[in-house]
Amino acid sequence: MQAALRGVEPQASQAQRRESAVPGEAKKARKKLQYMRMSPANLVTLRSLLKKKRNKSAIAKRSGEQSKNSNEVSGLDCVVIPNCQRFNNINCFLIFFCILTIAQGIAFGLVDLSIDTFRRDSSLNVIASMLLSLVYDISSCLIAVFIAYYGGRGNKLKWITVSSILIGFGSLLFAFPYLGNENYRSYGETEGFADASGIIGYALGYAIGAPLIKTFEDIIFDASAEDSADSHAWLRTWWIRFVFVSIISWSTSIPLSCFSHPLQGTTRIKPEEHKMPYFVDKKQKDQELGTSIKDLFASILILIKTPIFVSLALARASESLLIIGASAFLPIYVENQFMVTPTKAATLSGLVLIPGAALGQLLGGIIVSKLQIYCKGLLTFIMVTSMITVVLVIFMIFVYCNPMPFAGINEDYGGTGQSGNLTAPCNSHCGCSPSFYSTVCGRDDVEYFSPCFAGCTHSKKLENNQKTYFNCSCINEGLITPDDQGDFIDARSGICNAKCSKLPLFLVLTFCAIVFADFADVPNLLTILRVVSDKQRCLALGVTYVILRLFGSIPGPIAFKIIGETSCTFRDTGHCGIKGSCWIYDTTKMAYLFVGICSFCKVFTIIFTAIGFGLYTYLLKENSDILPVPAKNLKIEKKKNMNL
Repeated sequence: MQAALRGVEPQASQAQRRESAVPGEAKKARKKLQYMRMSPANLVTLRSLLKKKRNKSAIAKRSGEQSKNSNEVSGLDCVVIPNCQRFNNINCFLIFFCILTIAQGIAFGLVDLSIDTFRRDSSLNVIASMLLSLVYDISSCLIAVFIAYYGGRGNKLKWITVSSILIGFGSLLFAFPYLGNENYRSYGETEGFADASGIIGYALGYAIGAPLIKTFEDIIFDASAEDSADSHAWLRTWWIRFVFVSIISWSTSIPLSCFSHPLQGTTRIKPEEHKMPYFVDKKQKDQELGTSIKDLFASILILIKTPIFVSLALARASESLLIIGASAFLPIYVENQFMVTPTKAATLSGLVLIPGAALGQLLGGIIVSKLQIYCKGLLTFIMVTSMITVVLVIFMIFVYCNPMPFAGINEDYGGTGQSGNLTAPCNSHCGCSPSFYSTVCGRDDVEYFSPCFAGCTHSKKLENNQKTYFNCSCINEGLITPDDQGDFIDARSGICNAKCSKLPLFLVLTFCAIVFADFADVPNLLTILRVVSDKQRCLALGVTYVILRLFGSIPGPIAFKIIGETSCTFRDTGHCGIKGSCWIYDTTKMAYLFVGICSFCKVFTIIFTAIGFGLYTYLLKENSDILPVPAKNLKIEKKKNMNL
């Protein structure tokens, strides 16, 4: 009997302990309900308890992530610096990557400026100059897909490190032709964050290279001056900018090579990306492909057969056509439309492009990130901002300056000559050549092609280093002003003062148009990444890049070059009769063509985005079974279930 009781006693004590544990849990639950039923102060206490609980879970999660990445240290193989491990994260990597992208953009800006001057000085025809400027786009298209496909499957950090070294060597190569050319050496006269960094760098290249721009007439008339070599000696080493770009690119190669793979912080970002609702076609789902060339072309074929991807890539290409083409043509437009010097036009264009493009890229990414806009909202955002850009571009056509009278072009030498003919009775005895363009402004507020066509026989420089001309037979009207030595000035070098104050308004409209145009860049890229599978994202970016170059970057400069060629009224003619660069433009015709092409590009963006929106809406219904439920919808469903 006692033995039986001894066997029962432990069981009873255990049951009693279980029963006593249950009231403890119920007591905690009642205490929690008390917090909810009582005063607002108790509600605050409850919130603080829940917040502490969430913080503890977040700390545990981060500690787990740190322990997971503890074996991933930064350094060069066996060389590891312990104090530098704090910089081994995705944020520091982004800083160095942006520096590299800015350096690449500066090189592109300097190259475009130097190509334009090289074209003028070498008397290249239009086709040769276009091919020279398109070499990069054509060559990059040939290898972009291969790098995207195989680089996406390997160590991306090593690929980026190698690219920084190649960018440095490529930039250094641009300085060699000018170092080895004695003519240029003697005269010395030539001229999201990652995406935003590239545009900032390109605009910085224009701003840095703008002071180096010298027109052809400066070379001719200043080469014989005694103080020319001393006063402009610093311009002879303008190519040093390319060397600086090389140094910046190479300086990023060592830090980029020290980051561990994968980067610390990516394990926390990737789960958050998967929470976002995305769409993947059933044909792409669970698609397994190898690494052979055959698999590469099979993957490309899958992407090309995806209509929504193609439409979004074409929309991105039309944006690229507008941005790159307009950026290259904007200095020429400002110079001729508002009668400013090439240096000032390039500087103003760079100052508008830098903040406008960067602000548009950054604000577009911030708005999308903060509002957590999904694919439909992203496509709507692109169409709305594109419509605003079209309106701003159309307003630009009403901002212009009346063209100045130009002797022999739109003015007939006071009735003694003919429009369209530079030669008149007043300068027929001078034997002037139309190959030497050096604009002078007469005291009659008329521009002349050169001092020779103005009939000037004497010249000298004033104290402010401005060249003046006297005894000009074609200039008979206007106010006569003597200089310090009593000589009466008939003409001054350079263009006439247009007395037009509309340039600031044009720059403001251009700035706003660039901001809204770049709003669409980040949303377009995010939408492309969400309509393809995870395994094909790198390849999708490569194919998008090729489409962007083929239908955007390559035809962009050509389309805007056609504007210049169509609106040209007088161009350079070499000694052998070869037509060179354009000297004088029809500014009214140029304005209509410029605004027209910009508007059509944005209209095409709206059309392709609308097609993508329609395809997405249709395929969303067909593939609704593979779409993850958004996090917000899950919270709403939980609340409904709790209320029930």
